[in-house]
Order: sequence, then C-alpha cells, then structure tokens
Amino acid sequence: MNFSYREDQQDLRRLTAQIFDDRLTDDFRRDFSRSGEPYDRSLWRTLAQAGLLGTAIAEAQGGSGLGLTELCLLLEEQGRTLAPVPLLATLVLGALPIQKFGSAAQQTALLPGVASGDLLLTAALEEIGGGDPSRPAVKATASAEGWRLRGVKSCVPYGAQAQAILVTARIGRKSTGVFLIDPQAKGVRIQPQATTSGEPQALVTLSNVRVPAADVLGDIQAGESIVDWIVERGQTALAAQQLGLMAEALRRTATYTGERVQFGRPIGSFQGVQHRLADAYIDVEALRSVYLRAVWALENDLPASAEVAVVKWWAARGGHRVTHTAQHLHGGLGADVDYPIHAFFLHAKQIELALGAAAPMLAKIGTQLASGAVRPLT
Repeated sequence: MNFSYREDQQDLRRLTAQIFDDRLTDDFRRDFSRSGEPYDRSLWRTLAQAGLLGTAIAEAQGGSGLGLTELCLLLEEQGRTLAPVPLLATLVLGALPIQKFGSAAQQTALLPGVASGDLLLTAALEEIGGGDPSRPAVKATASAEGWRLRGVKSCVPYGAQAQAILVTARIGRKSTGVFLIDPQAKGVRIQPQATTSGEPQALVTLSNVRVPAADVLGDIQAGESIVDWIVERGQTALAAQQLGLMAEALRRTATYTGERVQFGRPIGSFQGVQHRLADAYIDVEALRSVYLRAVWALENDLPASAEVAVVKWWAARGGHRVTHTAQHLHGGLGADVDYPIHAFFLHAKQIELALGAAAPMLAKIGTQLASGAVRPLT
C-alpha cells in the first residue's frame, strides 16, 4: 500500500484549500452561522467553476473521472475549514452511487447538474431511534407501476434543499433496495430538523410514495450490497471530514497554549497540558492511519467492512477526545460562541453520531472478530 499522494492529487488539495481559505475566515463563518442560509451558494458556485464538484463524476457527464480518494481530499479540507457546503451529501451520498450503480438515463439526468453546481443530491439512510443504517425499516412494496414507499427517514442532510433523494428501504423480510425519489412527489413530506452543528437536515416522511421502476438504483436483487456500499463510503467520508477538523482543532490549541501566559510562562510548558496535547496528536494520527487504509481498500473494491468500522470508531472517539481537549485547554474562550473553537466541537459531535456512533461500531468490530470474518489486507 502506497499512501503518498500523486502530484495531481496534491494539486487538487492545494486548490481546494486555497478556495476555502480565501473565503472562510473565522469572522465569515461566525456571521454565516447566524445568517439562516442553509449553505454558502457563492462558495458552491466557486467550487463548480473550479471543476471540483465533478471530481468523481465521469468525463462523459462533465466531470474529471477521479474517485473516492480525491473526494476525501476535498472533505478533509472541508473539515479543516468547516466549509458550509453540501459536499458529502451531494458528491458522496448522492453522485458517487449514481455513478457506480445508476442507469445511463439516471446518470444523464442528474450528474451533469451536480458537476455544474446546479443540482443537489442527498441520501436518506438514517431513521428515528438510530439503528444500523444498512438495515432500514422504511418499507418498499411492489406495485403495478413500480414501487410504493412507506416510512420515516431522519437526519437527512440537506433534505430540504436537494432535488433528488436516494432512499434505502426494506423489501419483504430480508431484501433491501435503493430508490430515487423527487422531494416534490405526492406523499413526500419534508420537515427541517435542528442539528448540533447547524448543518441543515430533514425529517422525510414517505406516505405511500409512488416510485417508477426506472427510479430504482441498480439491480434490485443486489440492493443489500448497494446499501452497504453507500454506507461504507459515507462513513469513510465522515472520517475524512473529522480528520481535517481534528487536525485543525489541535493546531489551533497548540498555538493558543504556546501564547497564553499564566504564572509567568506559557501554559503549553506545563506537563499536564503537554500530555493532553500529546494524546490528541496520537488520536489524530491513529485516525489518519486507519482512514488511509480504508480509503485504499474501498478505492480498490476490496471488502472493507471491518476497516470502515474501525475508521468510524476512531472518528467518533478520537473526535470526541480531541475537541474536548481543545475546549478545555482554551479555558473560558472555549465556551465563547464568538470565538471559533466551539464550532469544531459542535461539528465533531455531529460527525461522532452520524451513520453509527462509537458503541455500535465497536460491537460490529467485535462480532466480526468473533466470527473470523476479519482478514488481513495484502
């Protein structure tokens, strides 16, 4: 496994970082969080004009034809800068599975609009009460015209802004499918939900929603594996955001403790503070290690269920520890909403719980270890 990035990948990261850094000052983020806008439309247009929204979209649909590795570079930079744009929802949960499993008609109808910045996508994976996102409770029933969907999805990122939503649903007792729905379709009700980070999310209620057969994503017989494919990439993408976020929170905290003087010396010189920072650094680098391994495995279409569970566990627990350390070592500033460090804490908490918190990930890892399902990557 070669974890070094190619020159073109490094160029993509630098371009993304430059675009975000040029716009996303601490003052801008603070003011934007109070504006009531769901996302930064101007920044979204800039990303489209730079060709970044088409990173993992095929050239035939107006993209660059790259993959998950490059998408995760964008998401690391988004986590670092807390950029208020729907990258994960649109590019990872929406466009990536349509590019992989969608019909030619679905790809033609949706992906060029994503690459141009004119169309937002998302996926409804989570449900009220949590549970395994790979095992949905929403029901899909075959009908004369295709399918009918009934149930409720919760915490749908940018659900009220997206022009199309991928919905996972249970078919009978054992099968699962993925369906493309129009948020304006009859029987679809979308209600905004309050979130920890301020990211727009929605409760999506499906009341006997008609879905034509042409709007099924991929082979209905392979629905369960498609759902797992989407969830694993979504969890890994969340870890990419968390990695960028944790590294930046640690950088800011190290800078602050080196400048804050108490008892005649910088507080960063105190052994107790150094221990907290050292532990946070270990968390950042541990997540980076397992994350790179998971991205490599997914990019090469290798089985990576255990690797992704480990990544999501580290993103949840490591993110929790690092941002708590950042809050504590900033003292009173950590609780000041006019100071930026609290925003890293809130976004990390959102990522910690999304698509599986630490406890269910640990249980999944334990089950796989006990069953002998985990195998070494070669």
